[in-house]
Amino acid sequence: MTESATPRPQRADAERTTRKILTTADQLLGQDPTTTLEQIATAAGVARATLHRRFTSREALIEAMTVSALTHVNEAIEAGRPGTAPPLVALHQVTANVIDVKSGWRFTLNHTHPASDAVSTLQDQITHRCLQLLARAQQAGLLPAETDLSWPQRTYYALLDIAIHEHAEHDTNTDELADRVVTTLLNGVGTRVQQPSQ
Repeated sequence: MTESATPRPQRADAERTTRKILTTADQLLGQDPTTTLEQIATAAGVARATLHRRFTSREALIEAMTVSALTHVNEAIEAGRPGTAPPLVALHQVTANVIDVKSGWRFTLNHTHPASDAVSTLQDQITHRCLQLLARAQQAGLLPAETDLSWPQRTYYALLDIAIHEHAEHDTNTDELADRVVTTLLNGVGTRVQQPSQ
């Protein structure tokens, strides 16, 4: 008797259902943070029992949303080849990828939620990869050698937030936004001026 292939499509269907619930929840909670689990289930096209079987509480749902969103961010960073592509190329591609992914998880990634071990681990991985990429940019002469990387890191995150808002409000192309972010990070927004002598 051959092994049944039935479980594989069932798992795929379950994954699609979970993904639909998570993305629908992000959209609805972004519009109205008081949205109930029942309203999310209806909008996602699943039975209430299906949603409650996967997520026993609102907190469990938001935890799953956060893990999913951060996992996608990590995958977007990795797809930009931050450790192997030329630093400027990697910085642009990682930026475009992250803008694209974060734009789909605006509620989840713009609100502070209690951090589980899984969430903390993913956040640490993102921070580590960002600092590694900025260190490569610094070694390539794109950032001053004496710069403490925590400053460009915070600046980069702020620029990403601006780009994501621009993408959401005006549907600006992610490559164009990535160009703006990287150019501003590396060169600023004005012409270089001579610092006054002390």
